[in-house]
Amino acid sequence: MISKRIIPCLDVRDGRVVKGVNFEGLRDVNSPVELAKYYSSCGADELVFYDITASSDGRKIFTDILKETASQVFIPLTVGGGISSLDDFDRVLKCGADKVSVNSGAIRNPSLIGEAAKRYGDQCVVLSVDVKRVNGEFRVFAKGGREDTGIEAIEWIRRCVGDGAGELVLNSIDTDGVKKGFDLEMLAAACEVVSVPVIASGGAGCMQDFIDLFKALPKVDAGLAASIFHFGEVEISELKKLMAANGIPARL
Repeated sequence: MISKRIIPCLDVRDGRVVKGVNFEGLRDVNSPVELAKYYSSCGADELVFYDITASSDGRKIFTDILKETASQVFIPLTVGGGISSLDDFDRVLKCGADKVSVNSGAIRNPSLIGEAAKRYGDQCVVLSVDVKRVNGEFRVFAKGGREDTGIEAIEWIRRCVGDGAGELVLNSIDTDGVKKGFDLEMLAAACEVVSVPVIASGGAGCMQDFIDLFKALPKVDAGLAASIFHFGEVEISELKKLMAANGIPARL
């Protein structure tokens, strides 16, 4: 059985890692370079780097801090933020990323996913979707969770994976930073319509939340979290030991 992945997330604003609740109230955490070095050495399976204000600011991702971060990482690195063209894919990959995450850019230009998959391969293209419940419907939000697009999320996910996205990161705005557990209902709905790896994001508050996630939804391939790792509330090595003790395959 394939090991379940544990993935810390670096939300970067102005060259610093920040964290908030429900995508709001951001506070400073640390240097992305220092955190990347730490996670690369302490058992993380992969790392995600998001320039969280690139899309809303209408600018390109900051490449200098990305290059420095990538130089410290010896595990797969996914990078996103302000990705809206094949040139953006190219620039980020040349900075050291292994995979490129696209969100708002695909909403503006839905053909981007297919074009990128054709040029770089499906395995390089990660669809990141920020989803929130609106009147009982799963709705896609853009620009770092600030803008309701009116797009129904599950059909959007189905379409983008069909176009060539090789992996899905599903970010639940409803559970982000709340630390009450992953959004199992939302994740289950997404798992029903795709066959690519699904990464759960938003809501982890303790080690048990990962156990509950993988036991409830065996189709979920990875759990992504930020603050519980950044602030030392959960040690990745201890989490993996608990996973193994619960019969969940983990790379120890």
